[in-house]
Amino acid sequence: MKTKDNIEELITNNLDGLNEMEPADGHFERFEAKLKAQQKKKTITLRLVWKVAAAVVFVLLAVNQAAIYFSPDGKGLIPTKGNSEVTLASISPEYREVEFYFTNSINVSLEQWNQLKNEGAISEEEQNLMDNELLEFDRLHQSLQKDLTANPNDERVINAMLEYYQSKLHVISMIVDKLQEVQRLKAEKHDESEKSI
Repeated sequence: MKTKDNIEELITNNLDGLNEMEPADGHFERFEAKLKAQQKKKTITLRLVWKVAAAVVFVLLAVNQAAIYFSPDGKGLIPTKGNSEVTLASISPEYREVEFYFTNSINVSLEQWNQLKNEGAISEEEQNLMDNELLEFDRLHQSLQKDLTANPNDERVINAMLEYYQSKLHVISMIVDKLQEVQRLKAEKHDESEKSI
């Protein structure tokens, strides 16, 4: 109790000195305006990302449904290698859509990779690393495909196949995103250096 009374007494005795440390006029208004400006930028960017993602998903689903409707065998765009090999698409329509989504997303990411390669943003060493990664993914896919053909109704094999697609998409997308970010930062740095000249 005495400590609390001493602190209160200290504050009340030095109240005038403590009140002199106020920020300059308009400080809080300027600070609030800066916060609102930053919040607007983030909201606009996030909204745009969600709109683009929704549009991409809609287009992919529409294309898949059109392919299923117009194809004579009703199997969509995902190719199968005859009746001897089972794919996710041949197990159920839901898995067909999932497989279609992942294969298309992977192809889009690989097209972005090729575009970066054509622009000269990728060294030969990086290309070799990506080729090795893709080769490993292909080997894993072949192994999973054999397991799926042998056990088409085994949930563990189906989940492993889905995880394979997720991992492949994640790795390729992450690499492409990092390369695009580096390219963007280089362009910004170049623009800043031109402005300073």
